[in-house]
Amino acid sequence: TSLWPWLQMELEALRSIYEGDLCFRELSPVSFQYRIGESGDPKAFLIEVSWPETYPQTAPVISMDAFFNNTISSAIKQSILDKLMVEVEANLGTAMTYTLFEYAKDNKEVFMENQPVNTVTSVSNNISIGTPDVPPSKKKEKKEQLSKTQKRKLADKTDNKGELPRGWNWVDVIK
Repeated sequence: TSLWPWLQMELEALRSIYEGDLCFRELSPVSFQYRIGESGDPKAFLIEVSWPETYPQTAPVISMDAFFNNTISSAIKQSILDKLMVEVEANLGTAMTYTLFEYAKDNKEVFMENQPVNTVTSVSNNISIGTPDVPPSKKKEKKEQLSKTQKRKLADKTDNKGELPRGWNWVDVIK
């Protein structure tokens, strides 16, 4: 089914505005996700906006059920959704998906001020472990001198926890 002309215009506008923006995902021509905050940020969250058939005369469906948000308390999620719905009410009858994403970006700190950070740290640590910036810390003085290829080789020698394999510094006694 093709979209109504004004929905098609909003869809094309969203595609051009967010082209190359890694935070934006088009799930379908009437459903979009936007990550507010950097991927390593413990206070980052993901908003999903879907357009019902009667949009924009009726409110879009806004969801925070994405797995990405599983560390955010339900009270905070509800608070964010409530604040977004106030924006929706103010913009009924107009294309508002961009407005909602930008409103969430502008108010991220306010939305997440009561979200405890410590519950997320273990998750974000697991994600960042094994990245190439772990090994250079052992050889900090050499960091500037390594080429990209050398850094890649160094990272390849480490296991998934960012540690060098057992016995990496053993002396080869038997020849």
